[in-house]
Amino acid sequence: MRAELEPRPADSPPRLSVQPMSHADVRAVTHIEALSFSASWPTSAFSSELSDNKLAHYFVGRDGSGGDLIAYGGIWVILEDAHITTIAVHPDWRGRHYGEQMLVHLIREATAGGASWLTLEARESNHVAQRLYRKYGFSVVSTRRGYYSDNGENAVVMWAGHLRSELYRKRLDTLAAELENALDVDAS
Repeated sequence: MRAELEPRPADSPPRLSVQPMSHADVRAVTHIEALSFSASWPTSAFSSELSDNKLAHYFVGRDGSGGDLIAYGGIWVILEDAHITTIAVHPDWRGRHYGEQMLVHLIREATAGGASWLTLEARESNHVAQRLYRKYGFSVVSTRRGYYSDNGENAVVMWAGHLRSELYRKRLDTLAAELENALDVDAS
């Protein structure tokens, strides 16, 4: 499968264009899902989330030119609590801050939907993701033993709180500005 993928353009724009996920996006999303996770969601799960789950909010990210779908993410917003259900970047596009841009978008969507708390699970071995989540105020609150069905790996449960507080808003705005500056440097 990987041989069929087009290489990442060297001069690709670093900003992610984020829009709500549509049913037309599901095929490309499940392709990224399969490349990113050993236990991946089937097409029907994404379709059901889009059609049936009124608490779900899913987004896709395209490269800055609005072309290739290269990232996606989803949250459930349930009153004051929100849960990041999934987030991934196509392997050929990683390391360009696309995952961080999607995370910032999901956090902003959660707070716009009224959430004060945000949770997610991450593989215990995924230190890169955990480092990013900590940067945005998440901390490990528990471990779910044997959570991942493909290999029985544990999941760490991470929470970020007080999302609507002035202190967190300032933190998010500062981190988003730092991200924008990094993107400007990457583009030059």
